[in-house]
Amino acid sequence: MREMILVRYGEIGLKGKNIRTFEKKLVSNIKKAVSHIPNITIIDRHGRVMVEYDPGMQEMVIESVKKVFGVVSLSPATQMDRDLENLKVQCLALITKLAEETGAKTFKVETRRADKNYPYTTPEINHAVGGYIFQNHGGLRVDVNRPDIMLTIEIRESAYVFSKRISGPGGMPYGSAGKGLLLLSGGIDSPVAGYLMAKRGLELEAIHFHSYPFTSERALDKVIELASRLTYYTGNLKIHNINILEIQKAINVNCPSEEMTILSRCFMMKIADRIAKQFYCKGLVTGENLGQVASQTIEGMTVTGSMTDLPVFRPLTAYDKNEIIEVAKRIETFETSILPFEDCCTVFLPDRVVTKPKLEKINASLALLDVEGLIDEAIKDKETIIIVGGEVVRRFKPNVE
Repeated sequence: MREMILVRYGEIGLKGKNIRTFEKKLVSNIKKAVSHIPNITIIDRHGRVMVEYDPGMQEMVIESVKKVFGVVSLSPATQMDRDLENLKVQCLALITKLAEETGAKTFKVETRRADKNYPYTTPEINHAVGGYIFQNHGGLRVDVNRPDIMLTIEIRESAYVFSKRISGPGGMPYGSAGKGLLLLSGGIDSPVAGYLMAKRGLELEAIHFHSYPFTSERALDKVIELASRLTYYTGNLKIHNINILEIQKAINVNCPSEEMTILSRCFMMKIADRIAKQFYCKGLVTGENLGQVASQTIEGMTVTGSMTDLPVFRPLTAYDKNEIIEVAKRIETFETSILPFEDCCTVFLPDRVVTKPKLEKINASLALLDVEGLIDEAIKDKETIIIVGGEVVRRFKPNVE
């Protein structure tokens, strides 16, 4: 008998003639997720991925695989001889061990016969294995409704037997839907937005805006920590770190004060648009949520969205704050997000902000500024931070290397 992890996927199976492309991407991502674990073997069979590992490595494998997008669930399983007489004996040994470990008193056997050429039907297998266990294990009785142990048998080229399912994130394999640029702040929303789009298969790069020295190095450290948490799911992430203080100063001097927030966001979108195209990103991702703050009205989103011709993905638009917080806690970004460090949106914040901006008025204010020159200067001084597996591996300024 050999120990392994059975990996299941769901939505990928609906892809028709393209299914193998998505299956191969999922397998590739699983291999990357477990690459730090020695002596791993990945077996790719239609409808299942199986991960074999050395003794003692099970928990490490589970923790790595259950974060891979596209994985619906996984089960620690035992590969057995599918000859029915041998299978009955092996299942008895397995369930005896499980009962000793858990103190279980009841059980049920269910079977999935993926190989339809197997000479016994599903009810016949259930009856034969379940009856053998009942007759030969004095401490277990059958409970078909709420058993302590649900022993599941999958009949393929071998028999695979397991007793629990561990949920994965679901979604689509990371990187199967192109690449997008995430506008990553230090708040609760943007890391969640990035996670949700990554779950749909979108490969991410990130851009962060700051106003140093008005914003601190500790505020940047917070963003790096949030990005590091995202890499538990994405594997790696590149952050383009851009100072917009000079842009905000120019807005403060030349434009109506109540437009500071919306004009700053317009510049962020214009800069993000340029960086996205430079690095072959096909869309932008923001943590905007309709009506949550003054700049996130439908009018505000219309104005900022007009600053780019790329699609803007706003996966949190219809979420309420509690729903966003729930996801943030699940992906372990919430505690970092609520650390009280300032961000660039608080710099030159006026007493009153425009909540229903008109595009023609915003464009008129932008015409008072050297928009392209300000953007050029901001991008020229950008820093790039590369994070792999939760660790910063490189920080550099491309224009000075």
